[in-house]
Amino acid sequence: MPTRGGILRIRQTPPIHCMMDTAERQHGSEPEWFRILETVCLSRSWLPWTQLTMPHNSDSADLHYCFGCNERFRSSENRRICPRCCHPAGEEGALTPSGPTFLWKSSDKWASRQSRSQKSSDFDLTQLIGQQLGDYEIQSLLGRGGMGYVFLARHMPLDRDSALKILAPELVAKDQEYLDRFLHEGQAMAAMQHSNIVSVYNIERIGDYHCLDMEYVSGRSLQHLIRDHRLPTERILFLGAEIARGLSEAHREGILHRDLKPDNVLMTLSGVPKIGDFGLAKRLTPGNTQQILPAGTPHYMAPELFQGGQPTPATDVYALGVCMFQMLAGRVPFAEPGMNALIGAVTSQAIPNLKLLRPDIPLEMAEVIHQMLDKSPGNRPRDAIETVALLDAIIGGLPDLQTLIDEAFDFEPHVHWKPVGGAFELNVKLPGSRHQVVWIESTGTAAREKVLKIYSHCCPAVSMYYEKALRLNDVITHGGLMLHDIDGVPWFVMQNCYPRFTVDAEEVRRSVLEIAFHADAIEKELTGQDRN
Repeated sequence: MPTRGGILRIRQTPPIHCMMDTAERQHGSEPEWFRILETVCLSRSWLPWTQLTMPHNSDSADLHYCFGCNERFRSSENRRICPRCCHPAGEEGALTPSGPTFLWKSSDKWASRQSRSQKSSDFDLTQLIGQQLGDYEIQSLLGRGGMGYVFLARHMPLDRDSALKILAPELVAKDQEYLDRFLHEGQAMAAMQHSNIVSVYNIERIGDYHCLDMEYVSGRSLQHLIRDHRLPTERILFLGAEIARGLSEAHREGILHRDLKPDNVLMTLSGVPKIGDFGLAKRLTPGNTQQILPAGTPHYMAPELFQGGQPTPATDVYALGVCMFQMLAGRVPFAEPGMNALIGAVTSQAIPNLKLLRPDIPLEMAEVIHQMLDKSPGNRPRDAIETVALLDAIIGGLPDLQTLIDEAFDFEPHVHWKPVGGAFELNVKLPGSRHQVVWIESTGTAAREKVLKIYSHCCPAVSMYYEKALRLNDVITHGGLMLHDIDGVPWFVMQNCYPRFTVDAEEVRRSVLEIAFHADAIEKELTGQDRN
């Protein structure tokens, strides 16, 4: 779900982390070198607001400031609810890595244009749930932010699920920039067709609603995966390389993402990462000298962006480096809670040594991530295309399958294995003097395409066993029962598959033992024998 986050006032000219002079705050003046960081609600998790005190004149005590919309508003109520987004003013809090996205933007006197009678309930689009909007049946709310809502919807004519993003119509009426940014996001995503980028199917206006029809990714975000699991090195390399492939497609199109972070990477149920949320994306045009205002989530923003530098593909590479560091270490490189401290750390402190935090990772992997996080953009990979090449080189140098199996069963005396052709045969001793043969083989050619198959033959698939086999398959918790032809005879086979470089030795060991146990149980239940 989208984040509700806050606005921070910081100095735009060096030193960027210096705060406004006290006298200027007391008189309410705002120097030209000040900007207001506007929260762009693009991430997918609810988080507390972040707020710093806003200066105001004594004659405008009824003016309040919405840190989500970056706008002042008038209110005589104690609750101080913003009429644009319905969000109340929050308490001052710390920056978090999965916190809000920031965009530099000057604020106008929006409050002076507002009606005191406007009601916050006008912004509630959840009333659309259960209704039909154009060709879409709105089913449930997936996320909500300052710019609008994302619903799970069913496209009725095509009979497919969709993530339907709807821009709040009140925002369009008050500020054309919201609509421009909304349309720009759809156009940027539609320009790219890649398996690691969330697809956009359509941009349309349905009545008063501007809608963005996107691919529905039913898995969780990368942020949730990092939070819930310690990921093995191989899987982190695979995920980093796949995200870099999606990012390289954007860079080939001349598009900068500018807000790459784990919250903006969605995971399919099969473990494939997809980059989404291109709301801050910018297309680089040759010869265009127009200044691009810095934007992003502070913990993932490159040092040069805090020093007045322009965003480049190398700034996206830096954000990917932070994501990979976080996957490995469980935290971002610099976790200072305040904006000033964070800027100082990002721009001047050395990157923490990954080999100290994760001694098990290959030295080459640590070196590449440190290169991606270099303070100077000229020392980083130039773009995601170069990054893919570096990560693929490390993947190609990972232990081969025999080394992986040797590591997995080095201390398992009841498992004996040997290579047979291009596969490996493992004989697993089970309780009750039973045994089961499990096979491991790798398919595919290119490193990223290789799939590890772990399987075991149960028994011939005789028709009299079908019903019982289906019932047994329904309660199996690891792998699945399948039909395979072996020398022209159908067999029941227990099988599980993994992308080769998302699995480590421990997962191979656990999977082999599970497959052996289930395959033997099915053979015993169906035939009463122990032949396989």
